[in-house]
Amino acid sequence: MDFNSLKDAPRLLIEADLVPLQGTRFQPTGFPDLGAATYRLPNQEKTQMLLLESAQSVANRLENTILDEANQDVVAPLKGIPYVVVKQGDKVLTNSLLEAHRLNSPYIMGTKQKKTALFDKIQAELEIAPETPVDFHRLATVLAKYDLNCLLHGIFFEKIAGALRIARTLSGFIEAKNVSIVSSGGVKHDRVDATGKAKDKGGAGEGYGNVPYHREEYTAEKITAYFSLDLAQIRGYRLGVDVENLLIAIALYKIQRFLDRGLRLRTACDLEATKIEVKRPEKFELPSHAELAKALLSLVKAAASAFANPPITVVQYQAEESKKK
Repeated sequence: MDFNSLKDAPRLLIEADLVPLQGTRFQPTGFPDLGAATYRLPNQEKTQMLLLESAQSVANRLENTILDEANQDVVAPLKGIPYVVVKQGDKVLTNSLLEAHRLNSPYIMGTKQKKTALFDKIQAELEIAPETPVDFHRLATVLAKYDLNCLLHGIFFEKIAGALRIARTLSGFIEAKNVSIVSSGGVKHDRVDATGKAKDKGGAGEGYGNVPYHREEYTAEKITAYFSLDLAQIRGYRLGVDVENLLIAIALYKIQRFLDRGLRLRTACDLEATKIEVKRPEKFELPSHAELAKALLSLVKAAASAFANPPITVVQYQAEESKKK
């Protein structure tokens, strides 16, 4: 796959127009003690805007696009990329692609009281000397060896050293423009005890009785998904063309899979993409999902020398015994 048109570009910016799959309403993400994240643009009309999906949520969804949950592995085009599987005995507990902190997960690196063997191994390979600047090339090399996706989604290795952190190279969010609130509601029915006052059952506090509720959904003039890939940061890893091309291809593959099959964000928020456009650099043509899937097989093979052998590292997790008073 040819990425020559990206070699001088600092960023790859992609936008996708979205619409509700059915009807006109959608349910935005909500935040504790805040609700939906609405705001107004500083224009004359003070256009009402809505953050439909946050950067944190889109990052999680992009990470999940390459997982084959049924087989507890990555999808077929990415077989051979490195990541860490956590087992408890013979049972698979989790993996570094699922964990919120990726390799820095306590299931993978351990805790302050009890570190894992992989922690010691990574710490030794990083060769951190006291009172010296962080060698980010070495950090990128180690991450590429054990979990390549950390170079796309970032990591903070505070368990090893507080300065060992890499920002996301791939990020995204979804906004809605000129939104209006759709107020509605309903009732949770109790066909046996509508009042919920039966104290011997625990009453309404235990979920008995009819419970009316309200809900707010939204309509919008336009819904747009935004994606950014930091090409300069990928080149700054200094891992060679093969790894760079693989990282770019994986990022584009994740975006295409998210737009193709990952837009059921919530029960009442099911969207579809109607238009996908590269905003920068303008001359770059976005490969299709099928083209990327086909190319990834050879790209993974070309970059394999940078990965652990075997590429899947297995860590045995042992839960710490609870402290007795």
